[in-house]
Amino acid sequence: MKFDLLYELQTPKPHDDRSEYRCYQEALEQIELADKLGFDTVWFVEHHFLTEFAHSSAPETFLGALTQRTKNIRLGCGVSLLPYKFNHPIRVAERVAALDLLSNGRVEFGTGESASITELEPFGVTMDGKREIWEDAIRCLIPMFADGGVAYHGPHFDFPLRNVLPKPRQKPHPPLWMACSQLETIAYAGRRGLGALGFQFVSADAAHAWVHAYYNNFTKHMERLADYKTNPNIALVSMFMCAETDEEARAKADGATFFQFCLRFYGNTQDRKRPAPGEVDMWEEYLKWKQANPDVAAKALAGGLIGSPETIRRKLRKFESSHIDQVILLNQAGRNSHADICSSLEMFASDVMPEFHANIPAQDEWKRQVLAREIELEEIDTDPFKARFGAKAVEVRAAD
Repeated sequence: MKFDLLYELQTPKPHDDRSEYRCYQEALEQIELADKLGFDTVWFVEHHFLTEFAHSSAPETFLGALTQRTKNIRLGCGVSLLPYKFNHPIRVAERVAALDLLSNGRVEFGTGESASITELEPFGVTMDGKREIWEDAIRCLIPMFADGGVAYHGPHFDFPLRNVLPKPRQKPHPPLWMACSQLETIAYAGRRGLGALGFQFVSADAAHAWVHAYYNNFTKHMERLADYKTNPNIALVSMFMCAETDEEARAKADGATFFQFCLRFYGNTQDRKRPAPGEVDMWEEYLKWKQANPDVAAKALAGGLIGSPETIRRKLRKFESSHIDQVILLNQAGRNSHADICSSLEMFASDVMPEFHANIPAQDEWKRQVLAREIELEEIDTDPFKARFGAKAVEVRAAD
């Protein structure tokens, strides 16, 4: 099993004129450390207008800085939003190829649609039409990585023969992924031959079911959107903090509940609409909620990969048995301190990661047999596992 990191660049209030600067600089230092410690990939989201929750609106710029400050860790666009007018496919292809050259072929290329009307509306995209635009964008974008020119005439993009430059270091292109903010999209990613970035918090049982759904779609129902190299991989996100004891880890991981609180606070609103700027102070709302719901907050910290090395190893063994390829660790959340994040990464890398990195060849062999149909996976009913949050997750009323 591989271990990645996820960055939203959360910046809770109150803000001062150095809040974002500190967040960005500390993230750079954390990822430099993760690179030296042997973590596999770092993923940066693309979000817009989500004050406090995500200040990562220009991931390619941040990843560009990391190309010069890291040597081995892979650099993930997690994800580039493809519905135009977020990003035109030509500009995305150019930026991804440039990143791949600067990083000596370390880019992982994830794409997505966005999942809230707050982000879609200013760019002129509707909730109903975004999947169709994303599919058309994939069809026209991937051929741009090949040598020579490309012309495209589709329902949403139309342009004459042009040679899009530069070309990526990895051939035929960097590994392709798609965002799966809804669990059902994991099966869809398998059908499209794309790696699945599962941005939700699930149990080991749910992971087992969705791994089966993903690989069964990959092997039995493949329908690629274009002539691209497939990427059979499934990654799931987990809240994360590693410390000497479970109690210490939970005390340091308060940001995990803030992250979940933000997701749940707006998750049931119409089209996940966020309030207008200045209407809500999310950190204050979180503190009020936590004071009123101490038992729920404590239960939430008992989930995820939060605990001592032994506790985390025990939890990971359950996920490893489900054949998850990669676990994406979310450590930079809420007001988790820079010092605690760094010490957590160091302890995990020394006391947890080696056991599971050693088993990567066995996972690769299992996957080879699945893809060759030497192993037939059971068709598991995924209906009981469609909840985005596990039983221990934060529970919050819908935003007004």
